[in-house]
Amino acid sequence: MTHPIPARFLKAMFACAMLLSAYAGAAEKAAAPLAHVTILATGGTIAGSGATSTTTVGYTAATVGVDRLIQAVPELAKVAQVKGEQVFQIASENMSNEHWLVLAKRVNTLLAQPDVDGIVITHGTDTLEETAYFLDLVVKSKKPVVLVGAMRPGTALSADGPINLYNAVLLAASQEAVGKGVLVAMNDQIHGARDVTKTNTSTPDSFKTTELGMLGYIQGNKPYFYHASTRKHTVDTEFDISKLDALPQVDIVYGYANVGPVALNALVAAGAKGIIHAGVGDGSLATKVVPSLTAARKQGVLIVRAARVGQGIVARNGEANDDELDFVVADTLNAQKARILLMLALTKTSDSKEIQRMFYTY
Repeated sequence: MTHPIPARFLKAMFACAMLLSAYAGAAEKAAAPLAHVTILATGGTIAGSGATSTTTVGYTAATVGVDRLIQAVPELAKVAQVKGEQVFQIASENMSNEHWLVLAKRVNTLLAQPDVDGIVITHGTDTLEETAYFLDLVVKSKKPVVLVGAMRPGTALSADGPINLYNAVLLAASQEAVGKGVLVAMNDQIHGARDVTKTNTSTPDSFKTTELGMLGYIQGNKPYFYHASTRKHTVDTEFDISKLDALPQVDIVYGYANVGPVALNALVAAGAKGIIHAGVGDGSLATKVVPSLTAARKQGVLIVRAARVGQGIVARNGEANDDELDFVVADTLNAQKARILLMLALTKTSDSKEIQRMFYTY
């Protein structure tokens, strides 16, 4: 004859089982190997220093090497196995096409290695958004690539570089970031490379995706994604820079009241293969520059109408008859990012219809 087990023993057994399960889960988590993240340093304010602890403008960028950056944030060892490489040591206003090609090739080489799970790139903020978008178009891996910078040098009382770097490594080491394209981690926020832009000269909250929205937050040592871009990126693009050592010359012409064709004509004469016209309003063209734009297109120069306003779609055949002029419109890309896409497009084709397709794809 069997006797029923008293309820208090059943409760005790259940509690023990739950404790053992929790302990096993915690032990398994503790034993899980940390992701391998490589930090590629390029300079910028995050590697800068000022004369005093209250110097937040007028400091010297690109003075601190990658090893010191890593040593300054010992907490990195808790979220990833980190190693660093000093790729460049420059202020980002000096970033060039040649720098981009070197950086992109190194990123692709590293991400092809099984012992690299993610990449963090420290970068000056002035052109960070441009480097991010270039990489978004040419990186050939779904592994996370995260760009990070700082608005204040590491010597400042309220330096933002250390926490930004920590968050960037945390993000690059996470499974949540896989397949999301190239990301920017600044001010506890996650932004997509295509749409983020620098909006303020000096404040720590400068990086925003003002209209289309940031992708998520980093809080409590965890990334939280709420949005994702629908535009193709990384492994799904048609661009291959593996054998390139230069990019076609593409320049930007800015629209304003009383604008004339002098700058445009000079750039075309200097060998521009493409011109981004950052027009007023919806990419409008001043009467005085239309003849020069038309002549440049007839000479084979690709013309892309962008807008200087910073938000919105540039409407095809809106403020100009793009079909008749054989121009391309930039969609929602700002002028500096339209330049990047046009450079890469010109490595594939000079057909304006194909290039327009690319602007609606990427």
